Amino acid sequence: MSEKPVDQAFLELLVKSIVDHPEDVTIDRKVDEMGVLLSLKVNSKDMGQVVGRQGATAKAIRSLLRIVGIKNNARVNLKIEEPEGGTRAPRSDEGQSSVDKMLDDFKL
Repeated sequence: MSEKPVDQAFLELLVKSIVDHPEDVTIDRKVDEMGVLLSLKVNSKDMGQVVGRQGATAKAIRSLLRIVGIKNNARVNLKIEEPEGGTRAPRSDEGQSSVDKMLDDFKL
């Protein structure tokens, strides 16, 4: 069995230490001309812990991965996969532009 790359092993250790279901953590690693892409999948009940309030935890994890990548001469990016049966609420009007809102007002 080959040893995991440093970035993948680091992410796995970090995420498994903050979730309630560490056995459900899976990480897929792909390397291309853009760098390293780590795709993270966790239990749907753990998404809030991984993303954090307003995405703060996810942002911190990405920052740490970037540092690990710099130390290993690689550009490391993280993609957090939406779990099957996710309960994310539909977007509200906040994401709607003022033009879209105005057009909605004119619809009969």
